[in-house]
Amino acid sequence: MSNQDYISRTPPKKKKNNPYRKKPKTSAVPKSNIKTIFISLLILILIAGFVAGLWMLKTNPTTKTPIEAKQTTQTSKVEKALPKPPEEKWVYVDGLKTKVVEGGKYEVKSKGPYKMQCGSFKTRRQAESLKARMAFVGIESKIQTAQGKHNMWYKVVLGPYARKRIAEQNKHKLRNNKINGCQIWLWK
Repeated sequence: MSNQDYISRTPPKKKKNNPYRKKPKTSAVPKSNIKTIFISLLILILIAGFVAGLWMLKTNPTTKTPIEAKQTTQTSKVEKALPKPPEEKWVYVDGLKTKVVEGGKYEVKSKGPYKMQCGSFKTRRQAESLKARMAFVGIESKIQTAQGKHNMWYKVVLGPYARKRIAEQNKHKLRNNKINGCQIWLWK
């Protein structure tokens, strides 16, 4: 394939469909301008008609009468046309007016103190590390030991809590600081 130099090539001669040739300007108004002028005139006429209609309503003497006088005459006619309400067949409505509700004596029983365990580790070093992370959050924890079948377990425990709601608050505080896996149990 041969190399062609498109830059130094002379432009084609004047043809009817030449994209490089400038088109002559027409002196007539384009159709799009005629449409916009027509639409804007139409909008102005509609706005002027709306304003004129509002002015006529404002100055018309028939619209000056008070509305209250019309309503009073209509309500008296409606009251005369209504029938008497039917008598009630049920007696429970009257019974409800004189009914006395007795409040029960309920006792809220506390299940007991709660504890929260946040980890159980085979080495004391891991338990101390979690306890230090909790201390940075502002929560004091304890390490308890438990004997398993083959070795000793170190549990990181918080509590005792009098109510479960307080334990839940600390659990959410720890979760917000990326300490997950805490469980709340009854204190044993």
